[in-house]
Amino acid sequence: MSTDNIKSYEFKAEVQQLLHILAHSLYTDREIFLRELISNASDALNRIQFEMLTNDNVLDSDTELGIWLEVDDEANTLTIRDTGVGMTRDELILNLGTIAKSGAADFLKRLQTEKEKGDDIIGQFGVGFYSVFMAAKEVEVITRSYQPDAESVRWVSTGTNTYTLETVDKTDRGTTIIVKFNDESKEFAADYRIENIIKKHSDFVTYPIYFKDKAINQQKAIWRKSSSEIEDEEYNNFYKQLTLDFEQPIDRLHLHADAPVQVNALLFVPNKRESNLFSLRKEPGLKIYSRNILIEEYSTNLLPNHFRFIHGVVDSEDFSLSVSREAVQNSRVNDKLKNLLTKRVTRMLDELGKEKPEDYAKFWKEFGVFIKEGVSTDVSTRDGLVKLLRFHSSTTEAEALVSLQEYVDNMSEKQEDIYYITADSIPAANNSPHMDYFKKHDMQVLYMVDAMDPFMLTSLHEFSGHALKNVDSVEIDLTEEEKAEEAEAKAKLPDDKFAEVITRFKSVLEGRVENVGEAKYLKDSPVRLVASEEAAQGKEMDRIRRILDQDYEVPKRIIEINRGHPIIQNMPELITTNLVLANTVIEQLFDNALLSEGLHPNPAEMIPRMYELIEAATKQM
Repeated sequence: MSTDNIKSYEFKAEVQQLLHILAHSLYTDREIFLRELISNASDALNRIQFEMLTNDNVLDSDTELGIWLEVDDEANTLTIRDTGVGMTRDELILNLGTIAKSGAADFLKRLQTEKEKGDDIIGQFGVGFYSVFMAAKEVEVITRSYQPDAESVRWVSTGTNTYTLETVDKTDRGTTIIVKFNDESKEFAADYRIENIIKKHSDFVTYPIYFKDKAINQQKAIWRKSSSEIEDEEYNNFYKQLTLDFEQPIDRLHLHADAPVQVNALLFVPNKRESNLFSLRKEPGLKIYSRNILIEEYSTNLLPNHFRFIHGVVDSEDFSLSVSREAVQNSRVNDKLKNLLTKRVTRMLDELGKEKPEDYAKFWKEFGVFIKEGVSTDVSTRDGLVKLLRFHSSTTEAEALVSLQEYVDNMSEKQEDIYYITADSIPAANNSPHMDYFKKHDMQVLYMVDAMDPFMLTSLHEFSGHALKNVDSVEIDLTEEEKAEEAEAKAKLPDDKFAEVITRFKSVLEGRVENVGEAKYLKDSPVRLVASEEAAQGKEMDRIRRILDQDYEVPKRIIEINRGHPIIQNMPELITTNLVLANTVIEQLFDNALLSEGLHPNPAEMIPRMYELIEAATKQM
C-alpha cells in the first residue's frame, strides 16, 4: 500500500487527556462501545434516508439501508459497516479529529468545574465514538460520502494524541469501522458476545443489523407500534420475553404522546408480587430507551416508589442523557415524563377497578400494600391513589372489596362520616366490641386490618368531604328502643351495685387504665377500650409502635363496662363471695379488650389465667 498520501494530524489541545477520561473513567461498562458505534451508524442511516427525500443525486441510491458486523477472532478484530450518509474528508476531521464541536478544552473544563452539574452538559459533546478506545488498541475508519464527487478517506488512531488520514479506494457509500481489540478486550471478538450485546442494547434499532448472514435485531419495537396493530398474544409474548414471567400480566398500558413530552411506553402490571425463580428482573425499575437504544435497564426515576412493581419500557427522544449515555438524568423533561406516566398508570388502575373488578381484586391482593404506601408517603399523588383503595367491610361478603366511593354512594342520608375499625384480622374486626352498635343498625364499617393501614390513616383523614372516623370514638344518639334497653339494664344492676363493680375494676386495673366508665353502645360485649379525646390523635401511632416494636408500652385507655351484659351483672355477687376470682375475671376482660384492640404485647400470657377460670367454672358444675 502506498503511503504517499498518508498525513498525520494532531488532535486538538488536551484531546489525549480527554480520550483517557472517555475510555477509562466516563463509562462503567466496556460493552457500551458497540452500542455507541451502532447508534452512530443508525444516525447515519437516518440522515441518508432524510437526504434522499429531497435529493436525487445521491451515491448508491438503491443500496439497502443496513448495518453489517463481522468478527475475526484470529485477528482479534470487529468490523462494523453501514450504508449511511458517510463523511467527506472535512467532515471526518470535524467529527473525529475534534472531540466535540464545542472543543475539548471546554468539555474538560466543564467536567472539572461542574462535577455536581455534570448531568446538565449532556448532549452538548459528541463523545460516543471515543468509547471504542475502552476496548481498542487501534481504530480504523473508512468512509465515503453520499456526494457522488466526494473522495473516500481512511482515518486511523490508537487513541494517543495523533491520527492519520489518507485517500483510499472505496466505491460504495457509507462508513466501515475496524476495531482492533486490546489484550483486555479479546472477549469481544467472540460471536456469542457480539450477539448478546446487540440483543441487550440495540435489538430495536430501526435498521437491520446483519451478523453471520442474517439480521439479528427485531428492528420494530412493539412499543412504537400502534395498539391497533398488536394482538393480545403479541403483547403477552413481549411481556414474557421482557420478564420471563410465564403468567399473563393483569393489565397493561400502551402510551404514545408528543406533549408535554415525546414518549412511547409499554408498561405491565404483573400477576404476582414476587418474581419467579427465572425472572430477568433483579431489582425494581423500567427499561429506558432513547431512539430505540437501551440506556438503562433498571430506572427508578420515571415512576414514584409505590409503583415500583410495574414492568415495562419507556422510550423518548427528549431524555436528558449522561455524557456516557448510560443513564437518564434529572431534568424538567424527565419530571414532566414522570408526572405523565404516574397519572396514566393511576388512570389505568382506576379503570381496571371499575371495568374488571375481579381482575382488580387480584391486583389488590398482590399490590394493595403499595397503593397504601403511596397514600401514606406521597402527597403529590395521594388524591389519585385514594380512589384506588379497597377494603373489606362489615356488610360485604367475605372476599368482596369496597372502594371509598362505593362506601359513600351507599351511605344513608343521615350518615355524614365514613366509619372504620382497626384490627389485626377480619375475624378480629368482625368480633370487636366496637362493632356491636353498627351491626345492630346494619351500618357499614371498613375493616383496616393490614399492617400498613395505621400508617395510611395518619395521612388519610377524609374522602369526598366525609371524615374518616374510628368506630371506637364515634358519638351516636341512642334510639328510643336502646334507651329502654338501657333502663332495663339499670333495673337489673342498680347504680349502687354498678358503682361497686366500677370501684373493683379501678382497683384491679390501677395504673393500667386511664379511667373506668359505663358503656353506651355495647350490646353483646361486656367491655371495650376507648381513647380519651387527648389520646385519640395518637391511636394509630400506638399500633404502629407495636408493629415496629419501638419502645412499645401498652397505652392507657378508658375501659367502658356494659351494665346490661350477664358477666357484669354477675360481678357484684362474685365480688362478695369470691374476690380473688372476681379479680381474675377483671384481668381477663381487660386482656381480651387489649387483644381485640390489637394492643396486647404478648397474648400467650393469658393462658395460665384462662386455665384458672376454666378450673373455677368446672368446680361449679
